[in-house]
Amino acid sequence: MSYRNQEYHIYTGVNDEEQSGINFEKYSTIELRLLWKERLQKGMHGICFSMYEDGQEPGDTITEEQVERRMNILKPYTKWIRSFSCIEGNEHIPRIAYKHGLKTMVGAWLGNDLEKNEEEIDALIKLGKEGCVDIAAVGNEVLYRNELSIEQLIAYINRVKDALPNVEVGYVDAYYKFSTYPELVEVCDVILANCYPFWEGCPIDYSLNHMQKMFKQASDVSQGKKVIITETGWPNQGDSEGGAGSSDESAIKYFINTQVWASNENIETFYFSSFDESWKVGDEGSVGAYWGLWDKNENLKYS
Repeated sequence: MSYRNQEYHIYTGVNDEEQSGINFEKYSTIELRLLWKERLQKGMHGICFSMYEDGQEPGDTITEEQVERRMNILKPYTKWIRSFSCIEGNEHIPRIAYKHGLKTMVGAWLGNDLEKNEEEIDALIKLGKEGCVDIAAVGNEVLYRNELSIEQLIAYINRVKDALPNVEVGYVDAYYKFSTYPELVEVCDVILANCYPFWEGCPIDYSLNHMQKMFKQASDVSQGKKVIITETGWPNQGDSEGGAGSSDESAIKYFINTQVWASNENIETFYFSSFDESWKVGDEGSVGAYWGLWDKNENLKYS
């Protein structure tokens, strides 16, 4: 769910045309927090559902009650919920989201375990046939992780498209991957792009402009298909990444700028993420646990 330390896409500087979004200089810390909460209360297009409580991790089976509790917290603030898997309790997410009147982007988590992939694809198709999948996301950054070939991925996408002809089907990866694989763009109904200025070392003051360039790069190769930002966000604690520093203030500014821009330009955006998740300190380092709008105890940050 991140593309940390990837080789060719590092932020290298600014130019005179770059804009930083809202001018935050006039706001005190208290006023910034109030502005953040006001923006949150206006509602988001979508948010990524954080599945795991403290002490849990992928592979643990999550109960329906846990999903229900977190869905109740999120539903006043969003129209859409994005999930990342269809097994081990993740199948509860789209079902409960639909019960609460929310739209769903439902992901099948693919990797190099082909047996597990079959479970995920079968479960995604089952959920789609139940009528609780608005967009099916077949895989998440599996090309970035080099866990499947493009031919294998396209075969999975086509299977889901054939099984769910009335559901939009796409694939999620870092925005620049769609420039590399035009055949992937061809097979997808919708382009699902992750855009993280933080992981490319971009300073917060130029992060909105940099994210807009990411979106444009995906749009330029989209063959006229809709591009959705499936993940973007900023951590509030942990190590820096190049010129990108993690702090409460930066996380607040990034959320406000992103939501204002996406709303004004009518760009469908899923914010990453809903709750802090402690298990994510592995490949992502110390910042991994601090991407939520709510902390690990399900308390709203900055309020």
